Order: sequence, then C-alpha cells, then structure tokens
Amino acid sequence: MEEKEMNFEEAIQELETITRELEKGDLSLDESVKKFEKGMEVSKKCNEILENAEKRITILLKQENEEYKEENFVPEDK
Repeated sequence: MEEKEMNFEEAIQELETITRELEKGDLSLDESVKKFEKGMEVSKKCNEILENAEKRITILLKQENEEYKEENFVPEDK
C-alpha cells in the first residue's frame, strides 16, 4: 500500500512526537538512532515543503491604472 503524502502540519506534528519520545530517554540506543533518522527524514520533508511553498508565492502589486500585476516572490538575502 502506498503511503499518503505528508503535509507540513502533519510533518511538524510527527517531529514533535519524535522529539518527545527522544527526550523521555527510555528508548534503547538502537531505537533512539532509528527515531533520530526518522526525524531527519521528516525535517528534510518539512524543508522541501517550505521551499516549494516559497517558490509558489506570488505578490500582487497594484499598478497606477488600478490593474493588478502578478510577480514571482523573490526572497531577500539573509
């Protein structure tokens, strides 16, 4: 069975769950490493989701003639 694609909110919830489990400290070393690996995968997925969202963002600029022009979002340098 194919796994459903995780959305951002679900991914964040999964990260929070993994973090809580790791912070409890009652997992074996092997279980902790597996949880950490899963957390890294989910974190990467969150990053991909955010990058894709950033690429899709557009800004509507009101022009002098009262028409709207759509432009691609260009993030400022950090």
